[in-house]
Amino acid sequence: MPSERARRGAAVETAAQAYLRQAGLSPISRNARYRGGELDLIMRDGETTVFVEVRYRASAGFGGGAASVDLRKRRKLVLAAQLFLAAHPDLAERPCRFDVIDASGDPPQLHWLRDAFRLEDC
Repeated sequence: MPSERARRGAAVETAAQAYLRQAGLSPISRNARYRGGELDLIMRDGETTVFVEVRYRASAGFGGGAASVDLRKRRKLVLAAQLFLAAHPDLAERPCRFDVIDASGDPPQLHWLRDAFRLEDC
């Protein structure tokens, strides 16, 4: 049985995916696991492939979820995205970006950070 934390994380990811769908993005994949990292959501925004990291914190007192996407985490996400694109060559030639959904509070309030970081930031 999944832990309470795992259930909460899955619920927040589901809410984030619904939020992004309402904003016009289409789902490609969810919880794609690769060496060194996991891609929470992979969405399409027009021709752009969007890798979305969903971060939940009960309180924003320590900087919230977005602040936890540090350099080490960004590098893991980039590596996982590269492996995903290698496995999906039809998407590899399209533009891509990295977004973060920062969720905090109970019930979680979602804050979408488009283009939260770039490859050159890693």
